Amino acid sequence: MSATTGSPAALDRFLQSLAARDASPHTQRAYRTAVGGYLVWLAERGVDWRSPARSDLRAYLARLTTTNARSTVAQRLAAIRAFHRFAARDGLSSGEPWGAIATPRLPRRLPRVLELEQVEHLLAAVDADLADADAQRARLAAALALRDRALVEVAYAAGLRISELAAADFGSLELRRGEIRVLGKGRKERIGLLGRPARVALAAYLDEGRPVLLAQRVSPGPDPVELFLNHRGEALGVRGLRFRIDRLCRLAGLPLGVSPHTLRHTFATHLLDGGADLRVVQELLGHESLATTQVYTHVSPARLRSAYRAAHPRATNACHDSDPRSEPPA
Repeated sequence: MSATTGSPAALDRFLQSLAARDASPHTQRAYRTAVGGYLVWLAERGVDWRSPARSDLRAYLARLTTTNARSTVAQRLAAIRAFHRFAARDGLSSGEPWGAIATPRLPRRLPRVLELEQVEHLLAAVDADLADADAQRARLAAALALRDRALVEVAYAAGLRISELAAADFGSLELRRGEIRVLGKGRKERIGLLGRPARVALAAYLDEGRPVLLAQRVSPGPDPVELFLNHRGEALGVRGLRFRIDRLCRLAGLPLGVSPHTLRHTFATHLLDGGADLRVVQELLGHESLATTQVYTHVSPARLRSAYRAAHPRATNACHDSDPRSEPPA
C-alpha cells in the first residue's frame, strides 16, 4: 500500500474540522504548512503517515530542530499532534504516534506588563502627537488622536485582543452601560467592561473624530460599521491598529518589546493587583482554562508580597520586619 494513502484527504478533513471550530485563517494556514510539510517528508521516505516508526519521528524532530527556532518547532509539533489526534478520533489511524516521543518544551515566559505610570505616558503620547501636527492637517490629526486615545483606553479597560478591537462595531457597543460585546477565540462571546475614562474617550471619538475620518472615504458602498476607522475612512484592520499602537509606544518611550497585547496583560495584572478574583479575570479575558489566567498571579511582585504577608504566620513578625543585620547571632 502506498505510503501516501489517504494523507491529502486526511489533511483536508483536518483543516475542515479547524474551520468548523472557527479557527482563525492564520491558524488554518499555519497548520496546513506544518502538517503538509510533515506528510510530504514522510512520503518522500516511503513512510505510512498512519504508523510511522519512532526512528522516523526522531529523525523528523532532528530535522526540525536543526533548521528552525525553538518556538517554531513547538508550534509545528503542536499542529502535527493535533492532526494525529484528529485522525485517531475519526478512525483514520490507530493512534497518536508522537505520544511516546519526548519533544522539547518552551520555557514559560511571564508576560510583559506596564506600570500604571507607563499607561499614562502612552496616553500622553496621543496628546503630544496632536500637538506636533501642522495646521493644515490639524482637523484630521485631531480625529486620529481622538481615535488613538479611544483605542488605548478601550484596550486597557476591557483587556481586548487586537483582533477584537479591530472587529468591534456599533452593534457590539453599549456605551451608556459601559459594555462592549466581542467574539474571542473559537467565536466565544463575552462582555468587556468599560470604565469612565474609556467611555469618555469613546464618546469624544464617536462624536468628533469618527465623522471626520468617515468624510475622508471615497470608496463606493455602505459606510463601515466598525468603530475604529483609518485615515481613509475605512475600517482600521489589525495591521494598521498594531502600527498605530506601536508608534505610540515609541513616542511614549516605553521599553522595546511592548506590544498591543501588552495592554491585555496589563489589564489582567492590574485587576489582580487590585484584588479581583482570578475567575472573574478569567471570564473578562475569555480564557477557556483557569490555568491560562493563573500566569498573571506570577507577574506582579507586589501581589506576591501582599499575599505572602497576609497568609504566612511569620511574614509580619517584628523580628523579620527589622533589619536582618540587627538580629542577634544564633
